[in-house]
Amino acid sequence: MRIYDGRPRQDYEEVFRSLGGFIDQRGMRDVLILEAPDGFVVQGVALMTHESTPHMDEVAGRREKETYTFLDDDIARFMEEARARRGTKMDGAPTIAGEYESALRVLGRYLDQQQPRDVFLFEQAGSYVVRLLMGARTGAHHVLAEFTPEEIDMMVHQGPAWRLRSER
Repeated sequence: MRIYDGRPRQDYEEVFRSLGGFIDQRGMRDVLILEAPDGFVVQGVALMTHESTPHMDEVAGRREKETYTFLDDDIARFMEEARARRGTKMDGAPTIAGEYESALRVLGRYLDQQQPRDVFLFEQAGSYVVRLLMGARTGAHHVLAEFTPEEIDMMVHQGPAWRLRSER
């Protein structure tokens, strides 16, 4: 990620958490995230609603694929907005991270530990597959990792303990 060049740690955890918040807001499913040289491409299937239903109290809609390209500046803005949102309360209750925000945060933490040069991720039915471009003395190579919904849930529940350890 170009915006993190020179920093001691590439912050996939915060970037993916912010992208997850966007995905949750759009109500997307079956998500794909592709890292590009100057940002990320996010694609998913979202419910498109429209007002032309026979009954006024019904909401009609269909699922359509949406694709977004976020440049580094967009990602930096998302991260700032997400940090501000986390510090606020809605209706007197603290904001709670959505499904994708939580899952992508822990996957981002995993990516930070791996230190890849490039990331391709896709999700289907709560399972995630990531393809990482890893650097090595013999040249770059791809590594695949798969995470089941149960593994993601376990990682999300372990998250607070990880943060406590890293703060010490």
